[in-house]
Amino acid sequence: MAESSYIAEDAAIFTESLTMGERSWIAGHALVRGHVILGDDCTINPYACVSGTVTCGNGVRIASHASIVGFNHGFDDPDIPIHRQGVISLGITIGDDVWIGANCVILDGATIGTGAVIAAGAVVTGDIPALSIAGGVPARVLRSRGTAGGKSGTGDIEDQLVRLGQKAKEQWPDILARWKTQGAYESLEADGISRPAIRHLCDAIEIAAGFGHLPPDLDAPQTVERLQGLQDQETGLFPEEHAREHGRALRDDPKALYNVLAVGYALELLGSAPRQPVHAVALDAGELDEWLSALPWSTRAWHAGSVVDAIGTAIYFNARYFGIRGPRQALFEWLSRNANSVSGLWGEPAALEGWLQPVNGFYRLTRGTYAQFGVALPHPHASLETVHLNYRNHKGFVAEKYNACNLLDTIHPLLLIARQTDYRRADGEAIARNLISRARDRWRDGEGFPFADGGEPSLQGTEMWLSVIHLAADFLGLSDRFDFLPKGVHRTATPGLGL
Repeated sequence: MAESSYIAEDAAIFTESLTMGERSWIAGHALVRGHVILGDDCTINPYACVSGTVTCGNGVRIASHASIVGFNHGFDDPDIPIHRQGVISLGITIGDDVWIGANCVILDGATIGTGAVIAAGAVVTGDIPALSIAGGVPARVLRSRGTAGGKSGTGDIEDQLVRLGQKAKEQWPDILARWKTQGAYESLEADGISRPAIRHLCDAIEIAAGFGHLPPDLDAPQTVERLQGLQDQETGLFPEEHAREHGRALRDDPKALYNVLAVGYALELLGSAPRQPVHAVALDAGELDEWLSALPWSTRAWHAGSVVDAIGTAIYFNARYFGIRGPRQALFEWLSRNANSVSGLWGEPAALEGWLQPVNGFYRLTRGTYAQFGVALPHPHASLETVHLNYRNHKGFVAEKYNACNLLDTIHPLLLIARQTDYRRADGEAIARNLISRARDRWRDGEGFPFADGGEPSLQGTEMWLSVIHLAADFLGLSDRFDFLPKGVHRTATPGLGL
């Protein structure tokens, strides 16, 4: 406790640990218990309750009768009394210069950004972006601080979407030209290394198509011939040019699988299609079960989900262009049997990353199957809770983890699940708003978006982030305010093939 901090005589303090910064005080009749950290100039007013694991920055003002509850009782087992099921604590994090109004309730797992204001009587169940004014039950962002004359948060977001969309629309040809040498595209990949890959050409096609064009000086017939020529005659998969590993089965080659998406959709955008069916997915139910069951769900759930994405997309191309309908039924039956009804996902959490791999794998898996074929998810409420949990546990992602994959793998599932239920919609809207509000500062004129914070712009980063912003705008019903419409790997429209 700092020497200038103060606790009133009538306050009820039952903490396991308490830290108080300079000039912070706790008023009489306030209740503080658990693991609580208060920065400088924080106040807890009379009859407020701060419980569990709660971390406050500097200048946090907590009004009378507010309840900040950083723990939760277990209650899932109806055969055990609730008071015997123990408690779980995710913790609550409150940034600097936050005002929490009278009679507010802040629930475990919430994060309140710096400069936010929580209106009296609000119930916060998720994350509130920085500088937001939030209110209601459950709390949602009403507007941003600093907007003129009560201008709504939606209006501010619309303005940002329009401005960024116009910039990207004007600059995309220059961005593509930056990564083109001797008629070929080569750009940085997610790891920050530039290497030859057919994906760069496909990214360039997708960026241009998102604005209703093809890349400048692209010879469409020649490009179609080149992309179709990648397809392996035996499997129908798409290995990299001159890069096939001797003795390695193509269906074990991540790039040959990913290129089913990248090359296949690029061919569609060029008005063409794969030259032949993808024979690798011409399997009976037993063979498909064996392939899916052998994937590393417990250790590399993202990779497992990416394989399912490629399988689903290959089935889509086979059905659309060659009239081959199998084995869609077997695929969805396996997925339904193996979805975890508690997490709503496929795969297990890891000790260090928690739910990151299963959530990222959930995006890839559902993108190529449930989203692509317009099929309802098996456990939408459970999967939504896990996606939000992963987002909270990683604090909305910071530094290099604030990257296109992690945010895409959050917003796409939220949008997909929202097509089945409005459950926790306000929390999803807060994530979408925060994502859009940060996008303008991440854009680099003439260069585009870096894949991750702290990195350099690239074709991959630009295409993915433009798609992420579109998805966030779509979640808010504002996609028409943003000039970019993803039409390839990250498109959201379903072809309506059904089952």
